[in-house]
Amino acid sequence: MSIKGTLYICPTPIGNLEDITLRVLRVLKEVDFIACEDTRVTQKLLNRYEINTKLISYHKFSEKEKSNYIVQLLNEGKSIALVSDAGTPLISDPGIELLKHDINVIPLPGPSSVITALSATPRNGTDFVFIGFLPKTKKAKEDFLRKYSDIDIVAFESPNRLVKSLQEILEVLGNRKVTIARELTKIYEEIKTDLIDNLIAYYSQNPPKGEIVLIIHGMEEKKPEQKEIIEKALLLKKEGYSSKDISKIISLLYQYPKKEVYNIVLNLIGV
Repeated sequence: MSIKGTLYICPTPIGNLEDITLRVLRVLKEVDFIACEDTRVTQKLLNRYEINTKLISYHKFSEKEKSNYIVQLLNEGKSIALVSDAGTPLISDPGIELLKHDINVIPLPGPSSVITALSATPRNGTDFVFIGFLPKTKKAKEDFLRKYSDIDIVAFESPNRLVKSLQEILEVLGNRKVTIARELTKIYEEIKTDLIDNLIAYYSQNPPKGEIVLIIHGMEEKKPEQKEIIEKALLLKKEGYSSKDISKIISLLYQYPKKEVYNIVLNLIGV
C-alpha cells in the first residue's frame, strides 16, 4: 500500500505508552519522516516500539519555517507523520500552518486528554465548549465564562494557577461543580468532582502537580428569576443579614454569581 505524499495526523499516548493504536504504530513505521514537538519525548515512544523513522523537529518556534520544508517534502512524494508530545496533534499544538497548504491529510483517531476527562465526568448534558487555556485578562475571562455558563467548559490549567482560577470562576459563576482531571493515565492520576469552594480548600492544602484538565459543569437548573432572588433577599434582610451575607447565601443556594446577586440586592432593594 502506497502512503507517499500524505501527512498523517497521529495521536500519541497522553501518559501510558500502551495507549497507542496499532494503526498509528504501523504508520509511524512506514512513513519517511515523523514531525514532532520534542524529539526527546517522541524518541522514547519510538524506542519502546522499536521504530527507527527519522525525526523532524517541529515546534511553535519553528512552525512557519519548518512548515514550508515539510510541505516541500510532501510535494516531493514523501510521507510524513505529525505527532505532538502527547495526545492528538493540532488541538493545542503546532501544525495549523501545515493545514493551510494544499496537501493530502489523513487524521487518525486516538488519545485525547479532553475526551478522556469528559468521559469520566458526571455531566448534566452533552454540550461542551473547549478553549485550550482560559483567557488571561480578567474581563475576557469573565465574558467567556458568562457566555458559556449554561454548558460544560473544558480548559487546560497549570498547577500553580489552579486555585486562583477556581477562585475567579467562583466569583463569576457561583459555587457550582467542577471536575479536576489530573495526570490522566499516569501513575498519580486523580479525578475529583466537587463544588468549587471545596476544591479550593482541598488544593490550597494539597498543591497539585502535573497536567490538568479543568471541566466547569454547566448550570444544573435554570437560573432563578430576579423576583425570586428579591423575595429571598427581603426575607434574609428581615432576619438581619447584611447585603454581603445575603449575596453569599443566595449565590450558594441558587448557584448564581455572587457579584450579580450583590448588584441585584444593592440596586433593587437597597439592602
